[in-house]
Amino acid sequence: MRSRRSTRVTTLFISDLHIDAAQPAIAAQFLRFLKADALAADALYILGDLFESWIGDDAADAAQSAVIEGLRALTGAGVPCFVMHGNRDFLLGERFAAASGALLLPDPLLVTLYGRPLLLMHGDALCTDDTAYQRLRATVRDPDWQRRFLALGVAERRTLAAAARSGSRAHTAALQYEIADVNAAAVEAVLRAAGAATLLHGHTHRPAMHAVDVDGRACTRIVLGDWYTQGSVLRWSADGHDLGALPRPAAPNESGTARPAA
Repeated sequence: MRSRRSTRVTTLFISDLHIDAAQPAIAAQFLRFLKADALAADALYILGDLFESWIGDDAADAAQSAVIEGLRALTGAGVPCFVMHGNRDFLLGERFAAASGALLLPDPLLVTLYGRPLLLMHGDALCTDDTAYQRLRATVRDPDWQRRFLALGVAERRTLAAAARSGSRAHTAALQYEIADVNAAAVEAVLRAAGAATLLHGHTHRPAMHAVDVDGRACTRIVLGDWYTQGSVLRWSADGHDLGALPRPAAPNESGTARPAA
């Protein structure tokens, strides 16, 4: 194991990579990221939707396995990696954690970095105006539902997951822009409950920094972007934070159009 340098003072946050065999450029960029930016970091946090779909720890495909190996190399080098469930990979379990060396996180989670509290979420729980999605979310996060689903054969799970993704895309396409975004009252409520001044999440694929007023207290909501056409990373250090893009040359078979949040 390579010894960690004492000069590492930056923590990296990413989300919504949606790694899938049909999008090899995303996985390739992420693996390069793990060997460069992430290897020089204090820690890496992945706030959900690392994978486009995850039907169980026993069913990783070649693209997913390559990413797991990349994470194992990172954690084996001494860089901690933390992974939060997203709405696409909520079935990530302990076998994934053992194989990758990553620690699975609860959602939401309050952490303190360099003396500052930071509330972490995937972000889908904040989209409360989409009542149909919230009902679905409650169903698939239920432990009994998950046990029944994971008891099915891999082929049957793949078929059901493909149908669910198709339905999700149709549902998202039909939503008004505002409904697909977070609800302001929900954002204020989680910041109020956590007592934090900064919320960081992904899911909506709308990277930005937003000023939020919570009972007269100035707060900030930071939104990570997706990785469909380029990477998105938040660098957090004792000196401050920066939300930036990671450019990626377009592959010949890439359209250059980002998909909507789902």
